[in-house]
Amino acid sequence: MKTSSLGDVIHNLPVVSDIRRHFHDAEIDWCVEESFVAIPRLHPAVRQVIPVAIRRWRKKLLQGATWREIAAFRRQIAAVQYDAVIDTQGLLKSALLARQARGLHFGYAADSAREPLAARFYDRHCHVARDLHAVLRNRRLAADALGYAAENAVDYGITASPGTFSWLPHRPYVVFLTATSRDDKLWPESYWLSLGERLNSLGFSVVLPGGSAVERERAARLAAAIPGAVAAPPMGIADLASLLAGARAAVGVDTGLTHLAVALGLPTVALYTATDPGLTGVLGPGFFCNLGGKAQVPAPDAVLGELQAVLA
Repeated sequence: MKTSSLGDVIHNLPVVSDIRRHFHDAEIDWCVEESFVAIPRLHPAVRQVIPVAIRRWRKKLLQGATWREIAAFRRQIAAVQYDAVIDTQGLLKSALLARQARGLHFGYAADSAREPLAARFYDRHCHVARDLHAVLRNRRLAADALGYAAENAVDYGITASPGTFSWLPHRPYVVFLTATSRDDKLWPESYWLSLGERLNSLGFSVVLPGGSAVERERAARLAAAIPGAVAAPPMGIADLASLLAGARAAVGVDTGLTHLAVALGLPTVALYTATDPGLTGVLGPGFFCNLGGKAQVPAPDAVLGELQAVLA
């Protein structure tokens, strides 16, 4: 049980890899918000993805269709008798959702959960230090619940084939992930322009995806000002994974897609301007770098300095 948000869902992928490594015949189902079902579907060890729509249902609680969907969800998640139901979210919401599944329920102890009240709804409790990185916390919880040691390197377990999109540039490219959920997490546009121009001079194009209308407008504005850059059309998670798989590197702000880049093994520089990357920064087996922090805006030269080693 790890329902949201995008970065948190990606952080949970190594749990699936760990379970399958220690229990080769394990059948693993994953309950996740409908907006993020494409992420667990990337992992070959996930048997079934069970979508939930809490975000949408909350806005339409008075509609009959909503309650029919809720009833259908409860039937689906209760259809299997599980050996273990593990809630790695640690929220009251996720604990209540987990209780809809049949089986022995595992979760964080009250001193470890993000919302201590969630612990009341678990059958077994696991104490996991709160100062660990989110990926390590997820892995430690599942390992304690199922009785193994999660000591190997982080393995997200996902791959994607490079995209063959007709609009891609005809030379190696770097993906700029400029969009995030909060304005204070944005990197200055002038910095993106400076970095893009430097990459162009080194023989690399820049591709800029964007989800919402505002994000696509920003991507188009930057692409128009960076020589050889391309603003990507609207893309779903699967196509974005293919775009990242074909890139030489990615540079991204504090957003879930930056974590997806690292999960796919793409060399990635993550930019932090308003948050501390210590507990939720990018983490993976390949090259990655977290730059900046609270009220610390990394400069383009620092980003380029990190990238040069992987672009050489």
